[in-house]
Order: sequence, then structure tokens, then C-alpha cells
Amino acid sequence: MANTSTRGVSSRMDIRQKVRAELDQAKKSLDEVSMMLEQSQREMEMLMQRNTAITSHLTQVQTQADLIPPADIRAAYTAAMDAQQRILVMRGRMEKLAGDKAHYQRVLDLLNDVDAALSPGTSTGLSATATLLEKVIEAQEAERERLSHQMHDGPAQTLSNFIIQTEIASRTLDVNKDQAKVELDNLKNSATKAFQDIRTFIFELRPMMLDDLGLGPTIKRYTASFEEQTGIKVQLTLRGDEDRRLSKPQEVVLFRAMQELMSNAAFHNADMHARVDIKVNLSIDQDLVEASVADNGKGFTYDETELESKGFGLKLIRERVEMLGGKMVVDTAPAAGCMVSLSIPV
Repeated sequence: MANTSTRGVSSRMDIRQKVRAELDQAKKSLDEVSMMLEQSQREMEMLMQRNTAITSHLTQVQTQADLIPPADIRAAYTAAMDAQQRILVMRGRMEKLAGDKAHYQRVLDLLNDVDAALSPGTSTGLSATATLLEKVIEAQEAERERLSHQMHDGPAQTLSNFIIQTEIASRTLDVNKDQAKVELDNLKNSATKAFQDIRTFIFELRPMMLDDLGLGPTIKRYTASFEEQTGIKVQLTLRGDEDRRLSKPQEVVLFRAMQELMSNAAFHNADMHARVDIKVNLSIDQDLVEASVADNGKGFTYDETELESKGFGLKLIRERVEMLGGKMVVDTAPAAGCMVSLSIPV
């Protein structure tokens, strides 16, 4: 028994050392991202000042277009486009850095909690702590892989076309001004689409309005964005005090759950011939928050005992909800659609 106890303490200490090493790394990453964000903010201020000057010059050029050589006019427009592009890229970079900063802060907070749980004198089970860490790491990797695919298929492809269109516009400017204008319009549309795609991915990664305004307004914005992107009709019903603020864990868990369930409804019913509609309900009362996502899709055979073998999705949602003292109910059958209901006490 003494040997077993000694081995348990030793293993606990080994894991705590690894956690503290990860803590140090997370702190370094957080400091680096914070420094880069501050630097980017200073660069943005300089870019905005430069853009103001360029815009003023461009206005003067437009009012005196008949007196200014064509080469100078082209140079003014090129400078204006370059300034706008730099601002666009910098804004995307700053939003990405802000998301990274929030991510590292959450990791740091979690690792601090785990370190405290592993300290001598605590009663937290070692296996439970290890399981929690494993789930967190796997969830992070799954999310990173999903975003990697989306970035490759979305903004990365658009930006590649953006470069090609820039070259075409540059070559046709001196040859055919009308065609060059068409290419520049296409260039602007490509830049706008890339910017919108990047903002969408940032919103999905960590919507800032969830921290600023809460769950109700964020779900409103997300369902509208989801409907626009997928073409799937989403009927949203809000009841109770939709502007009421919940605790941060409650808001994050419920938002992520509803986001995942809506994505699942779209993905698993993508091959249906009939139109798939989604109904989203959110009720925030004094003592209870209830949420549900339902679709009229093809449904599936649900067995709660098989959740352990189904990877993430419903399993991860159920575990997060239960950690907050809530429960999840799944109502589905083949060819009968699916409805997942969540309830969390507040």
C-alpha cells in the first residue's frame, strides 16, 4: 500500500511539473501575443494617418483631373488602394491577435486551475484531472483542424485570386482603361469577400459580442449569419429576459452547444432533396436557461450508451452542460428529424 501511495504521489508530481511547464509556455505565448497586438495597434494608427493624407491628396487629384498627368492620377489611385489594402490586412491581423490573446488567457486560467487541483492536500482525483486535460487538448486540436480547412477553402483561395487579379489590372491599365476598371472592380469584390470570410471565422472562433452583450444578442447575430451563409432557414425564438447576462462559463457552453448543433444539422442533412429548416429556441428565466435546436432532417437512431464511441459532438456538449449542473435531452429517430434540448440552472 505504501508503494502504491508513493507511486501515486510521484505520478501526481510528474503531471504537475508538466502542467507548470505548459503554464510557463502559455505565459510566454500570452506575453508575445500581447506585445504583437500592441505593436499592431501602433502600426494601425500610423496607417490611418497615412490613409487620411492619401485620401486628401486623392480628393485634390479628382477635382483637378483635367490638369494632372495620367501617370500622377494612376499613382494617386494606386497609393489609395495600397493604403486601404494595408488597413484591411492589419485589421484582420489585429482581430486574429485579439482572438489568440483571449485563447491563451483561457488556457492559462485552466492550467492554473489544474495546477491548484494537483497541489498537495487537494482531493481532486488524478484520473479525473488527466481526463479533463485530455478532453481539452483534443477539443482544441479538433477546432484548429476545422478552422484550418475553412481558411484553406475560403480566404486563402480568395486571396490567391486577389493576387492574380492585381497582376491583370496592372497589365491592362496602360492598354485598356475600361478593362482595367472592370478588373479593379473585381479586385475590390475579392478583397471584400476575403475580409468578410475572415471576420466570419474570427466570429466563430470567439465572438467578441458574447463578452460585451451576452448570449441573447450573440445568438441573434449568429443565426442571421448562419442563415446567410448556408441558405438554410433558421427560425429563432427568444423568451424571457434575452438581455440578461449569465456567468461566462454558462454563456460560452450554451453558445458553443447551439453553434455545434446548428452546424451538425446543416452538415448531416446536406444531401437531402427536401429543404431543411432549423428551429432555435432560447429561454432565459430567473432560475433556468433552456435552449434547443431542432431540424426536420433525416434524424438518426439515438442510444445514449453509445455516446462514448461517437467522438465529440453530442458527447462533449452533454459533458459541458452536466459540469454546469444541467442536462441534455435528445429526441430523434430515422426520418423524424432531431431536437436537442439543453437546460442549465442559473
